[in-house]
Amino acid sequence: MGHTDEAIRKLYSEQVQEQLRYLYGNDSEILKKQTERYASLLRRHAELFGEKPDVQLVSAPGRTEIGGNHTDHNHGRVLAASVNLDALCAVSPRNDLNVCFHSEGYDPIKMDLTDLAVRPEEKGTTKGLIRGVAAGMQQAGYRIGGFDAAVTSTVAGGSGLSSSAALEVMLTGVLDSLYNAFDMPYVLRAQISKQAENEYFGKPSGLLDQMASAAGGLVTVDFRDTDHPEVEAISYDFAKKGYALVVVATGGSHANLTDHYAAIPAEMKSVAECFGQPVLRGLTAGQLMEQIGSLRGKVSDRALLRAFHFIQEDERVPEQVAALKEDRIEDFFRLIRESGRSSWMYLQNIYADNGDQSLSLALCMAEEMLRGTGAWRIHGGGFAGTTLNFVPLEKVEGFVQVMNRAFGEGACSVLNIRPMGTARVIV
Repeated sequence: MGHTDEAIRKLYSEQVQEQLRYLYGNDSEILKKQTERYASLLRRHAELFGEKPDVQLVSAPGRTEIGGNHTDHNHGRVLAASVNLDALCAVSPRNDLNVCFHSEGYDPIKMDLTDLAVRPEEKGTTKGLIRGVAAGMQQAGYRIGGFDAAVTSTVAGGSGLSSSAALEVMLTGVLDSLYNAFDMPYVLRAQISKQAENEYFGKPSGLLDQMASAAGGLVTVDFRDTDHPEVEAISYDFAKKGYALVVVATGGSHANLTDHYAAIPAEMKSVAECFGQPVLRGLTAGQLMEQIGSLRGKVSDRALLRAFHFIQEDERVPEQVAALKEDRIEDFFRLIRESGRSSWMYLQNIYADNGDQSLSLALCMAEEMLRGTGAWRIHGGGFAGTTLNFVPLEKVEGFVQVMNRAFGEGACSVLNIRPMGTARVIV
């Protein structure tokens, strides 16, 4: 029996099945599909790179943003969770610094990690992310090396579940697993991933996406000190309370939206600078109101609206956390709906083009179907992508049917919260 066949046989052992149950849940059909997915990826690695004795399996989850829309980049607070969708890699080490990276559905990548400087031509590419993660790990004192990787992902690009963060965090896991002890602190994984996305990929994101993917579970994060973010795990089972988390992908593309995303933190910070601060954290709505006349002459009205959103949204997050801790789910849902209204009215990240208002339509439909129960809001960066909905279990089937009818089959994903961030599945 070859190395690949032996690894696939071990996938069905109780020891490995228990690892998969922990990551993906106890549903027997989902467990079967995940086992087959892992087996298929191992076969693909063997087809691409030949039989290897030391193939490892590394997974990093997508994330759902529950509270704190566009607060992280101004040192605010968030409530987020890793989900049971992930970027998964079958990977083996090399004895040089070359990388062969085959991601399902994309052109293969060949590169080397000898030079880890930022390359302008790699902005917006997976190559840039690979180089950026390797550079960050080396700067942090970790060993790096080349690798042969076969990758698949259920965190679809543009899904709003942060496919780029899942990929970045997965890459930290790959190099940590192949060349180190696989014991990197999750905060460092997130920081390295964010640096790669900011400097090498060229997207000015905050730390929310990477932190939620790296940490795992339901967490609230305070980014007052971005070098030492405060993370607190929250224990809450929405399913036991009778609700499912349903994300609706409306089909909009994230292409050409980087300027729209970049404008949000830039405009917020332009208001903060009027008060002699680099970021908005610490300012109050009262301070804005007091200076509103002079501020309108210095910054745009949209910047002021976005500043009001930040201040109100940052205050909402600890209220949401308290509502969960005290099991006040109706108060929690009210706060989620308030967050969604603020994003629509003040943050203004529901659409970038008047001709494509698919997110607006999805939110309108959710309100019509869920009126009086649950909650709905924009999910993630906005402008395109997805909405997040808390749907009563008895309404999930009908909700999914209607949304799929409007936005295409498979538009809805019913999510579970994954209890673990970066994972190495040992076979």
